[in-house]
Amino acid sequence: MVTTNVLDAFRLEGQTALVTGASRGLGLAMARALGELGATVVLTARTGPAAEAAAALLVAEGIDAHGRVLEVSDRDDVDRCVTDIEATVGYVDVLVNNAGVSIGNEAFDVTDEEWRTVFGTNVDGVWHCSRRIAHSMRDQGIRGRIVNMGSISAEIVNRPRWQAGYLASKAAVHQLTRGLAVEWAPHGLRVNAIAPGYFLTEMSPVDQPEYYEHCIAPTPLKRWGEPVELGPVVALLSSEASAFMTGSVVTIDGGYTLF
Repeated sequence: MVTTNVLDAFRLEGQTALVTGASRGLGLAMARALGELGATVVLTARTGPAAEAAAALLVAEGIDAHGRVLEVSDRDDVDRCVTDIEATVGYVDVLVNNAGVSIGNEAFDVTDEEWRTVFGTNVDGVWHCSRRIAHSMRDQGIRGRIVNMGSISAEIVNRPRWQAGYLASKAAVHQLTRGLAVEWAPHGLRVNAIAPGYFLTEMSPVDQPEYYEHCIAPTPLKRWGEPVELGPVVALLSSEASAFMTGSVVTIDGGYTLF
């Protein structure tokens, strides 16, 4: 369905959005944006208190929000969580695969456990959540939207911390996004990704002096991003405003990767 009213194209009333890894930082900011557009939002985290606290914060702002515990790297737990959401909140119209981890370490010193942890969350988590929810979207005739958390790390080598596993995992997310977009388009499902640059979060302390030379100084805008600045981009990809977009990776990096 194509709407000719710009504001109406962004509205999400009557729809359910699931945002993984949404207890803080970028995930919480994106969940808030979707809730402000009228969506019922489900925020997941690895622990109950974290998920419930984040949901309560949005509820206090007038958003219909629910917290759920989810370990995205565990396929059985994904099935358990999504089944519960479908039974208690509703079928998911929008999935934002935000959950992710980064472990900084030199390649010679990375342990097998660290490698598996990064890929288990950043790649397997996207795979498990996307497949489980896409099955329901297809079966229920939902024109679903999936937004994956990529990164400019798929294209560059981050500094000052070495993190080869993280770079490889985000490159995989970008290609997985494109592959699923082509395969699932006939079912009315759209799959896109965002590739943030240097944003200030608990996971990415880019306000510290050691980051400035490599992360902030080369950015044309000469600043880091704030989590709230991702909200409008995710709103675009999660709504009918992007009805003719699928397989896209949208870069939001203040121009960092232009050089």
